Amino acid sequence: MNQEPFVIERTYNAPIEKVWKAITDKDQMKQWYFDIAEFKPEVGFEFQFVAGDENKKYLHICKVTEVVEGKKLTHSWKYEGQSAETYVTWELFDENNQTRLKLTHEGLERIAEYGSAFAKENFAKGWTQIVGTALKEFVEKQSQQF
Repeated sequence: MNQEPFVIERTYNAPIEKVWKAITDKDQMKQWYFDIAEFKPEVGFEFQFVAGDENKKYLHICKVTEVVEGKKLTHSWKYEGQSAETYVTWELFDENNQTRLKLTHEGLERIAEYGSAFAKENFAKGWTQIVGTALKEFVEKQSQQF
């Protein structure tokens, strides 16, 4: 079984502070990510959101496990009624007033057995859309509004 985590990197034409705020401020997250009722970038903070496709919605249950202010955020990611946990890490790197984001989702092999909806390819597609399009457009649009 492939235990390689899913990793995606994208560079945004936006300063690191803007990208950090976009991934840690619940009001901004609602505009490009998921509708998360409460979120704080604090170790131990638990949050939930519902997401899925038109066929099925899943309650995602997450807990922040690591925070390096302005640089790194890690949280667990599991589904209601399932015990296996995966971990999502958001890392930010300042590159000449641009920001490189590296997102790692590890442990996907532990949830693949729950069905085809949990296949790594589906996560790859989802994260590519979220990180490659939605977040990019959000922070780059925001950057031009000074």
